[in-house]
Amino acid sequence: NKLNIFALALLAIVIAFAYIYPQVTHYDPMANIMDASAKHLSPKQAIDKFGLSTHTILGTGAAGQSTFDAVWYGSQISLSLAFICAAINMTIGILLGAVWGFSKKVDMFMTMVYQIIANVPGILVMAVMVMLFTAGFWTMVFAMTVTGWLGLAYFIRTQVLIIRDREYNVASRCLGTPILRLTVKNILPFMTSVIMLLLAEEVPSYISYEVFLSYIGFSMGTKTISLGRLIEMTQSSMLVPGWKLEFWSPVILASIITLVLYLVGQNLGDASDPRTHL
Repeated sequence: NKLNIFALALLAIVIAFAYIYPQVTHYDPMANIMDASAKHLSPKQAIDKFGLSTHTILGTGAAGQSTFDAVWYGSQISLSLAFICAAINMTIGILLGAVWGFSKKVDMFMTMVYQIIANVPGILVMAVMVMLFTAGFWTMVFAMTVTGWLGLAYFIRTQVLIIRDREYNVASRCLGTPILRLTVKNILPFMTSVIMLLLAEEVPSYISYEVFLSYIGFSMGTKTISLGRLIEMTQSSMLVPGWKLEFWSPVILASIITLVLYLVGQNLGDASDPRTHL
């Protein structure tokens, strides 16, 4: 599928640029902060002032920083946040969800916990966590993972309940197969495609959460430049006549990243589903 190959190639390019480019250029958001003539420049004005380079092709922002450099540095932070949160939530959600589906005692307790927490909007929990602790990268990770795994665990629990009572699993339990071995060998392999689809939704969702939280004022702090923080910082430029790339660049890049991550995850989910290979 050419669309899938294009999405995968685009994702690889974005990730490579996000992690390699900022290290090569040594991005400094405050390099030109004292130079008033370097602020809010269009690409043409920036090229005329500093010369043609990757630093000037998108103009400059409110602090005189390169917009091109800023969006790639911000994408590195946002992608790292999304990958770490997804890894934590998926690991806890899968393991606890499997136990939740097998143990009746755990099922009763966790179902009550889920019914209580699920009624509280997740974005509100994140905002409160960010307010309670010092703003920073790991504070945002904690805010997104403190209850983020619960919905995943409940979904895995539902899938385990469906699969665990199939004849071959009942026979394995009667023969004394340990629950851990039964889960690893008989249940989780059948859920590979489901897990991949969950991952496809989780990773881009954390980027969206971070952008939204930063936009409404719950960012990772002034020292951590993420895509959400860039959008928050540059929204005032929409009130200034002229070039708007310093605002639209992080918006467009965040949209591309979330869309491509979702498409690649969906395709990996389909590819890992045995039913698609019949």
